[in-house]
Amino acid sequence: MTDQAPTPQAPDPWKSFRGVMAATLILEAIVVLLALPVVGTVGGGLTPFSTTFLVAFAVLLVLMAGIQGRSWAIWANLGVQVVLIAGWALYPGVGFIGVIFAVVWLMIVYLRAEVLRRQRRGLLPGQQGPPASE
Repeated sequence: MTDQAPTPQAPDPWKSFRGVMAATLILEAIVVLLALPVVGTVGGGLTPFSTTFLVAFAVLLVLMAGIQGRSWAIWANLGVQVVLIAGWALYPGVGFIGVIFAVVWLMIVYLRAEVLRRQRRGLLPGQQGPPASE
């Protein structure tokens, strides 16, 4: 009977990718909430609609951080940016936040495609064999 050390698991690239997406949503929620004083001071002032829109949108982003394991989550993340860009009607700064984060999410979509491509070709670090000893 020989004692063999368990084979270490290869790192899951999607676990860290889901973490990046969830963290991006939390960051976006913070930025949206930081728009409250801006809209209140510089914009037309906070109305019940603008306050509800910004707070509800931030809550939606935080809730979406919990569903990043779903296969469609990245597309939902990109889709909600359209709603935030529509916030331009509320205050142009809110729409600008939407444009900035839409660009961020497009970059994340590109990175996801790149990780998928490398995974299919076996080029991810976790898919490589142990380093050759000299």
